[in-house]
Amino acid sequence: MSDIYYSNFQLKENTEYFIYIGELKNYGLNLFLREALSKIFKRRVDFVAVVPDVFEQYNYDNLLVINPLAKQYASKYGANVSCRISARDFMACVSQNRKVKALIAQLLRRQEHVYLYMYESLPEMTLDAIDGVSILGPDSRIAHRLNSKAYQLEHLKGRVPTVDFHICRGRRRLLETAARVLPDWKDGVFVSREYGAAGVNSMIAHTLSEISERFPQADETYFVSRYLPHDHDPTVLAVAAGKDEVYIAGIADQKIEGGNRFTGSFYPSVLDESTREALRAHTRTLGSWLAGEGYRGIFGCDYLVDPQGRIFFLEINARKQGTTLEFCCTLEQSLPPGSPMLPELEFYAVTRGKFPETTVELRGNPKKLHWGTYNYKIASPVRTVSYVPHSPREREAFERVGKGLLKKHFLILEHTGSDFIVAEGAFLGRIVALGRDPFSVRQGLEQGRKTIELTIVKDKELEEIHGKDHQGKKSAG
Repeated sequence: MSDIYYSNFQLKENTEYFIYIGELKNYGLNLFLREALSKIFKRRVDFVAVVPDVFEQYNYDNLLVINPLAKQYASKYGANVSCRISARDFMACVSQNRKVKALIAQLLRRQEHVYLYMYESLPEMTLDAIDGVSILGPDSRIAHRLNSKAYQLEHLKGRVPTVDFHICRGRRRLLETAARVLPDWKDGVFVSREYGAAGVNSMIAHTLSEISERFPQADETYFVSRYLPHDHDPTVLAVAAGKDEVYIAGIADQKIEGGNRFTGSFYPSVLDESTREALRAHTRTLGSWLAGEGYRGIFGCDYLVDPQGRIFFLEINARKQGTTLEFCCTLEQSLPPGSPMLPELEFYAVTRGKFPETTVELRGNPKKLHWGTYNYKIASPVRTVSYVPHSPREREAFERVGKGLLKKHFLILEHTGSDFIVAEGAFLGRIVALGRDPFSVRQGLEQGRKTIELTIVKDKELEEIHGKDHQGKKSAG
């Protein structure tokens, strides 16, 4: 019970509940799923959200905040600390938490079944072993297998255009391979561990010493590919329900800093229609392969487009993307009323193996909606001295811009709050900017960044603690 940081959930009478488990940034997806399940089951449905986000205050209903690292960091820095816990550790902690298990037992006394809804299906989530509980999403064992970069490239070469790559079992093979290809791959090599996202566990390297220092683990599986200079990093969000049932939600352009660090996305993609159509076709091929492997649910595909216009597949994320909520809000404004949104499509994919007859794919941008996102991630600890109020109204902002009631708008979401230390690797906040044109979006993101920066100060004492800790880890490694 000591892992419970905050709790405010209250169960209503004559209401069935599902449990969301994941970061607070996806809280809004549950509103869409709540509406879909209420319509499908013809009864009142609501949810309890179990999240790891440590904030000063919360403007959300039915929360249970669990983060065992919060006390460790507070002891380290001597103050309240917002820190990030890995998805795997979080799922393992939630699976063992007595209050979560008590909540499930309470719900099962009121209803026949409890769905668990997650950002990503991971094997560390074991609560679905309880009778009457199941995951409303991809099978975790299948998703884990398919999220391996090695497994993807070994099985997809020849199905879609891929970069030149090598799979290295062990560090010695990694260094041998890198030494062999570096002289020919003049623009550098992309090196990654088998699992990773948003630039974590990967790097762009030009020398063997860089690789040797960055990857000391001997028994890991590594992925090495030729780095191709390029200007476009498109990502496609989709849903797989069967080999011939793949839904394309949309295409966005990722903002990649330093060659491998994801910081946000922009919609719609600036790529021409013929390139976008090719991306859709490749994603249908990949979705069909996923379905053949047993995967059902939302997924994303990342690509690059080189200066000659050639498309290269990079990876599948067999989970929801960070912009899944923004795509939901876009589809809601752009598709005919009553069209199923992504959580409803995922429900049908998982439980029925097909999409409802009312399914409609979006073509073009009828509402002239433009949006961008930016994740304000902290590289070294900072102290917050003021706050930005939590805004849970992202969906309403899309509606107002989509209907022309506003020309542009930006929101700062999930800001940590005041008088907190934000630990390295954590997010201080997230910005979503909307407009009728790309300039308005860029303007909103910049204003959001400046606003967030006004809430933090550098602290020499924090930097010293972080520096000593970082040096200790480096020495141990």
